[in-house]
Amino acid sequence: MKHFDAVRAATGLQRLAAFGLVGGIVTMDTDVAGRIADLEGRRAELHNSMQAIVDDLPEGDDLTDEQMEEIETSRGSIENLDRQIASLKALLPQGAGRRTAPETQNRGQQPTNGRTTIPASPANRDPRGGFRNFGEFAGCVAGAARSPSSIDNRLQNAATTYGNEGNGADGGFAVPSEFRRQIWQKVMTEDNLMTRCDELETGGNSLTVPKDETTPWQTTGGVQVFWEGEGQQMSQSKPQLEMNNVRLSKLTALVPISEELLEDAPGLESWLRGKAPQKMVSKINTAIIDGTGVGQPLGILRAPSLVSVAKETSQTADSVWFANVTKMWARMYAPCRRNAVWLINQDVESSLDQMAFDPEATAGKVPVYLPVGGASASPYAHLKGRPVIPVEACKTLGDKGDIILADLTQYMILKKAGQDIKTDVSMHLYFDQALMAFRFIFRVNGQPWWGSAVAPQNGNMTRSWAVSLDAR
Repeated sequence: MKHFDAVRAATGLQRLAAFGLVGGIVTMDTDVAGRIADLEGRRAELHNSMQAIVDDLPEGDDLTDEQMEEIETSRGSIENLDRQIASLKALLPQGAGRRTAPETQNRGQQPTNGRTTIPASPANRDPRGGFRNFGEFAGCVAGAARSPSSIDNRLQNAATTYGNEGNGADGGFAVPSEFRRQIWQKVMTEDNLMTRCDELETGGNSLTVPKDETTPWQTTGGVQVFWEGEGQQMSQSKPQLEMNNVRLSKLTALVPISEELLEDAPGLESWLRGKAPQKMVSKINTAIIDGTGVGQPLGILRAPSLVSVAKETSQTADSVWFANVTKMWARMYAPCRRNAVWLINQDVESSLDQMAFDPEATAGKVPVYLPVGGASASPYAHLKGRPVIPVEACKTLGDKGDIILADLTQYMILKKAGQDIKTDVSMHLYFDQALMAFRFIFRVNGQPWWGSAVAPQNGNMTRSWAVSLDAR
């Protein structure tokens, strides 16, 4: 019987060949494949145009009505192209552009305890996990939550937040590594004070550092040197070290997202990559300036090593005088000046612009804070040769901490080794509200290296790595 079927099939092919139809079938397959390639090219162009709109959007800005309309139009076109591509692929024989069941088995898909293990695909070697952008990834996670039976293969091949590789519904899906790096790169912006600090890493949850806080001119305690005469026995001394233990604290953000927002992938990507890092920057800056040291970094204004300069006797309220600046500069330890910066509240800038050598003079005041070329030139950005950096975490004008002179290389930041922002996604936390929970965790702590201000070798005015101005 099998022999008869084979003969009949061969005879059928011969008859088709006689009428020239076999070549026609091959030609049709080629034409269909070419048509599919053209449609996929148009689809890729539409995706690129949508992504370009989001990439060109300034950070923090919302999409305009025209931009949203253009994105919606492109999405509609893409859906139409997807339907056309699916219809054309159905015309192709098995194996031409589609994976057949035998091929899948050959790739190593084996049942285990009644469950199927999904083998790793080439997309796993992609740092994006096979996704074009974070918005597409989040949209696939939402789709998996709504329909667990039709999970995108790219999610199944990614490591899960908890559970096993083949079952993403056990606890959500881990964000591909490249997206984590992109979020962290936004945190490490120019106005992030952490980038100016002395950064250390630990593989555990704490770091113990031996410190030597003796000064080179100190005559008691610690290593000492002596002038000795010929043949005299040398005097001895020993190090004076202190142990400083710093434990990591945890900075977190939990962001529930509605399914409606998840459907707008470009908007979600822009929002998640902008808002959460901005909040983290603000928290880190505030902790470096005024952190309590309990469950968070110890801030400059609360550090025992801070030196605070008193206001002038007749100084008006909510003002900064040149005498304040010169006295703050005099209390900055000289070797720290080369790295020091002025951290100010933006409200202080008006006082700096009007600062004069003699603020109490009734006439002939000489300004001291003007750019080369006068007010028409670029804004003056240096005072005593050091940068002036507006920071929102600084206190309001007139309060202690509205202007700070600090060498931030003397402030230690401790981070978890090998970690940026840890990102997890879960559908279970707000399941009854149809929300997806995006969680961001960053482990960090910090404190000044200095335990106290130093007394000079000659004189009685202490000096430090950080100097502030008392309230006016």
